[in-house]
Formats: sequence, C-alpha cells, structure tokens
Amino acid sequence: MALIVQKFGGTSVRDRTRIYNVARIIMQARAAGHQVVAVVSAQGDTTDDLIAKAAEISAHPSQREMDMLLATGEQITIALLTMALQELGVSAVSLTGWQAGFVTDRAYTKARIKRLDTERVESELARNRVVVVAGFQGLNRSEDITTLGRGGSDTSAVALAAALHADRCQIFTDVEGVFTADPRKIRRAKKLKDITFDEMLELATCGAQVLNNRSVELAKKYNVELEVLSSINPVPGTVVKEETDVEGMLIKGVAKDTNVAAVSILGVPDVPGMSFKVFGLLGQRNINVDIILQSTGRDGKKDLIFTVPRDDAENALAVLEANKARFGGGDISVETDIAKVSIVGAGMQSHAGVAAAMFEALAAQNINIQMISTSEIKISVIIEEKLADRAVAAIHDAFIH
Repeated sequence: MALIVQKFGGTSVRDRTRIYNVARIIMQARAAGHQVVAVVSAQGDTTDDLIAKAAEISAHPSQREMDMLLATGEQITIALLTMALQELGVSAVSLTGWQAGFVTDRAYTKARIKRLDTERVESELARNRVVVVAGFQGLNRSEDITTLGRGGSDTSAVALAAALHADRCQIFTDVEGVFTADPRKIRRAKKLKDITFDEMLELATCGAQVLNNRSVELAKKYNVELEVLSSINPVPGTVVKEETDVEGMLIKGVAKDTNVAAVSILGVPDVPGMSFKVFGLLGQRNINVDIILQSTGRDGKKDLIFTVPRDDAENALAVLEANKARFGGGDISVETDIAKVSIVGAGMQSHAGVAAAMFEALAAQNINIQMISTSEIKISVIIEEKLADRAVAAIHDAFIH
C-alpha cells in the first residue's frame, strides 16, 4: 500500500461534473489499496472573481484582508469534494490549510511555509479516510490566515508529500503533462516523458504555467518525484525528477511570461554600494528582481535597468520614487508592455550555437531584443509583449521538430 498525494487544480474541480470526476480518480487510487491525501484549488475562476469583488470595495485593499477573502475559495472546494466522496461511499474528511498544520511567515498574499505539523492528517489517514486539504493557505504566528501566492496549491501538495514521506505526488491539471510549449497555442508542441527538476524550475520561473516554481523548488530540495497528468484524459503524464536522459533533447521547452515590467533608473552615481541601496530597498518589500542591466558610466553616472513582476511594478516605482534622492535624483520609469521569452534545456550546456540559433529565429521574424539573460540551461530575452506569441512559435520551430 502506497501513500499518494494528489493535487487538483481549479479547472479540474470547476463544476459538479468535474468534482465527481475527481472523486472517481481518488476512488480508483483507493481501490488499488492506496492511502490518499487530496489537495485542491479554488473552483475555476473563483480566485479572480474574489479579487474583482475586492476591487469593487477598495482600490488598495489590505493584504491581510485579501488573504482572509481569497482563502475562502479553497474551503468551498474541499467541502464539495468531500461531500462527493461521501456520496460515492468513500470515507473522507476536509481540512483547511491550518487544520492540516501549515504554519507560514507573515508575508500576506505571498507567504512561505515555515513549518508543517502533519499530526492531524496522519490521524485521519490512520482512520482509513481520504484527507481533502485546502491548498494555497496557512496560518502565521499571529494566527492570521495567509495565502501562498498564485499556484500555491502545488506548493501545498509537494510540502505535504515531503512531510508525509509520500510514495508519489501527482499534479492533475487540464493538460496531459509538460509540453515543449503551451499546447493550446503551439499545435506542434510535444509532451515530454520526463524532465529534470532544474529544467522544470527554470520553465516554471520563465512563465510555463503547468507547475508553480516554488513547488518544484521544494520537490528538488526533498527529492519528491512529481507526475504531471490530466484529470480529464487518463493517459501517462510527465515525470519530474532529479535526472533524465540529457542527450535526448537539446531544448526541453519554450516559455513566455507576460507578468514582467522593466524599471529604469537613470543617472545613478557610479560609486560602490549604489546597487545595494537600490536592490536592498526592493528586497525589503519582497519584490523579486530578475534580469539586470547596468550601463557603462559617464561623468560619474550610470543607468540601471531591471525587470520585476508586473504585479509589483507600482509598488517598486513608489518605493524608488520615495528614495530617489539616495540614487542621485535621476529619472525613474516603468515599462509594462514587454514579455520574457525563454528556452530551457540541460542539453545546451554541451552544445555551441544555441543562443545564435535563438536570436536568428527572432531576427527572421523582425523581433528586436531589448534585454538578454543566460544561465547554464536557460536563455531569456525581453521583447515587445505583442510579439511574444510569434516569438515562441518561431523559436519552437527552430529547435523542436
């Protein structure tokens, strides 16, 4: 008998039909003799609807109250799925994130898990019950409800799998696995049989929406083997693990991210410690910085250009403007009509000319590159947002046949 953690996304539980479909998937695992912990997201567009409701009340709602509001979405799902399981004759119990033992830090709307006490979950499993857990949420030391950010249910599932020493962690989505590009937009995208943690982490960070990047980071840290598969079509999915056949494919995927903004600070004094002042301020506000460019100084000045999540652009601009005297008083601006397009693959470590082939594909489409970032297994470029889909298609055609 194995212990399996199964995570179901919002589209998998969006209505009565899908909820009963999920309940039957869980029943099949139970019929095979397995113990099951199911982690669920809010139904369909519930989270977006709740955000819209908040916007009707306040243009700048408290982050604490947003967490109080958004956490209700998953609580609806756990109750409905548990009811469906019980209707099918399966003993089941629903638990909120805090009932399941999730203790987080104080960063509202993007909290991180600090501790996970699985005593309640293990107690319910010992009673031969399916445990249905609300993903995406926890409780901080002040006993305030917190949420883990977009895709946080993936992180909840992997954390539970690690803490329970589960035999398997399955992530059920509306696609059949991890593809070389978004199959809904690139018809020739191919499903991958497997992919390494490092490659999946880069793809997730670069905008691939199959898995949350923090969940992959956790899976790699605790060596939790993941399987991404469809809740609708019962076919083998994609296994995410430590090692795969590196020689199999040069590039594992092409991804785009439109949640990107470029911040420019002009005329920064070209002296030691200035970059620390800029990025230290942003770090204090939990604003992640991705690509950074620094110009060659003139007259003792330099320009800094860097990217942040578009969701954080307004906050970043506000904190920088409030402290602009510390940066020489130069102009500060934000550009939001951009996107990041990336290729990822461990195979590029041993192959020359990968960057040139990517840039050639973009040049053939008359697409200008504004910024470039590279690592051993990734190349990312910043381009105009309106050209992003065309760029992904061109790059995919160049590398994946």
